[in-house]
Amino acid sequence: MTDSSPSSCDVIVIGAGHAGIEAAWAAARLGASVVVCTLSPDTIGQMPCNPAVGGTAKGHLVREIDALGGLMGEAIDATGIQFRLLNRSRGPAVWAPRAQADKRLYARYMRERLEGAAGVTLVYAQVAALMVTERVVRGVRLADGRELAAGQVVVTTGTFLDGLVHVGAVSRPAGRFDEPAAVELAASLRSLELPGGRLKTGTPPRVHRASIDFDALTPQPGDEEPVPLSFLTSGLRQPQIQCHTVRTTDRVHHLVRSHIGASPLYNGQITGIGPRYCPSLEDKIMRFPEKEAHQLFLEPEGLDVDEVYINGYSMSLPAEVQVEIVRALPGLSQAELIRPGYAVEYDFVQPTALDHTLEVRSVAGLFLAGQINGTSGYEEAAAQGWVAGVNAALRAQGRAPQTLGRHEAYIGILVDDLVTRGCLEPYRMFTSRAEHRLLLRIDNADLRLTPRGRDIGTVGEERWRVFLDRRGRYERNRVRLASSMVRVASGDRVPAAEALRNPDIRLSALIEAEPDLGLELDPVAPSVDVSSLDAECRYVGYVRRQEREVQRSSRYAAQRVPGAFSFDSLPGLSRELQSRLTERRPATVAQAGSIPGMTPAAQALISAAISRWSLSAGVSTDDSSSGGATAE
Repeated sequence: MTDSSPSSCDVIVIGAGHAGIEAAWAAARLGASVVVCTLSPDTIGQMPCNPAVGGTAKGHLVREIDALGGLMGEAIDATGIQFRLLNRSRGPAVWAPRAQADKRLYARYMRERLEGAAGVTLVYAQVAALMVTERVVRGVRLADGRELAAGQVVVTTGTFLDGLVHVGAVSRPAGRFDEPAAVELAASLRSLELPGGRLKTGTPPRVHRASIDFDALTPQPGDEEPVPLSFLTSGLRQPQIQCHTVRTTDRVHHLVRSHIGASPLYNGQITGIGPRYCPSLEDKIMRFPEKEAHQLFLEPEGLDVDEVYINGYSMSLPAEVQVEIVRALPGLSQAELIRPGYAVEYDFVQPTALDHTLEVRSVAGLFLAGQINGTSGYEEAAAQGWVAGVNAALRAQGRAPQTLGRHEAYIGILVDDLVTRGCLEPYRMFTSRAEHRLLLRIDNADLRLTPRGRDIGTVGEERWRVFLDRRGRYERNRVRLASSMVRVASGDRVPAAEALRNPDIRLSALIEAEPDLGLELDPVAPSVDVSSLDAECRYVGYVRRQEREVQRSSRYAAQRVPGAFSFDSLPGLSRELQSRLTERRPATVAQAGSIPGMTPAAQALISAAISRWSLSAGVSTDDSSSGGATAE
């Protein structure tokens, strides 16, 4: 439903980017009435940077969002024009699906899903201020003076909070290249005196497709057998295309060095901190002078779209200099720029001010998700949107909050890292952040999380039916692999599950060699069934070891930190650690373990101190039998 402007609702979502969409969708699935405030229909589901979803660790987040009933996986599968599974040469724990989107089709898909969602109303207006009384959210005030009342507000403003766009010496207030910054809302948030600062991100020039000599570039095709990102996908809808790669040249490097004084990044014009893991072209060349060339990827932004995105070429040099730098690349000597690259600075809130539901601890009912929390990436934003949307709806209904643990999901790792460690630079997800990544694979995201989503209320009937079929096949196939004998290279016959522990034997090859195995595979999309079984058998010993580690740490996850418990002057803890614990107030002893500077010995000391305190106070801090939400 669009712009019927209700005067009140359960949850208001500010912004309709990737975080806002998932927040609104999740809250509505729980039965909450939701109003989404965004500038116009054209701002829903935009891809202002690279029009792609997934990648290393990011693909894990998308699979998890999908398993929990979110939209991102379905959207990219419906609109993707090139699919690649990254890290195939490595183990299944780090396999990462990635898909290039047709950005117009993606945005249209998301808009149509929101427009058709029961309980969601779209209001096309700019939010000027939060309405807060005595540190409790009451709603929002729009720029046209209208007021919308709600006890829960989810802020997903991306790069719009006091956004400032830079192209050379030219800077102007904007959230994206040609969209107005949220200046009044930024001031409203600053009045709440939340900790925060300024971050910076950037985007490369867009080049007209017709002006590129693709014969001079290296083709990069997609996978012959594409791996979708949603567990519901039975087939891809869009024609598949190929991208291209190229490498920077000596002339590119010379031009950047010659004009570095005109870069806002190097002349003091930009003060925000940029992403270390996705550096601008200026940073690549100035910080890594020994590197002779950098690989770039030319990625069309759609099937019938003129724009081509130069992945890896983000810059904010003057527009006329960017033309020279683009034309210094092989195959682009006649390139026509549709739009120059730019940098954008924006306000963010230090996420240590939030709890694991992404609610601001000092402002009841205020939730934050996405780049406002210091993250980068569509996937990280969408994951936070799901968490914030779910918990905003649950709060509106007076129900217990729900969070995911580090051992349960990459989403849990993301949130825990943010609220316990904070951000000194834009945060992005990596598989290396996961302590138990063999348990958190892309192939088992549904087995891990779909029952959880069903219990919460975000998983609908169709997804649940598909999941039950898939889980049944998985369990029956595990039994068959454990009991079916196959012949190995030595000539011996061993259980198939044991044979698969050999790194040289793949289940797909075993199925061909042993047709009597009789495995049940999805006739339309068998790859998910095969990859799950293959990984389970291959890494069974490591998986069981990690499961035992999780069980050992579960005692800390179940031990709550009482609200009246004081970390001050706790013997054995440094004053610095006492200060961090007091500031961040972990909900459980497990969460305390994520505080920077925490050691296993200090965590054990805290656990013992809480047990003694609870005994003397006559209260219980054990959640192990409460059946409540996972807090780790």
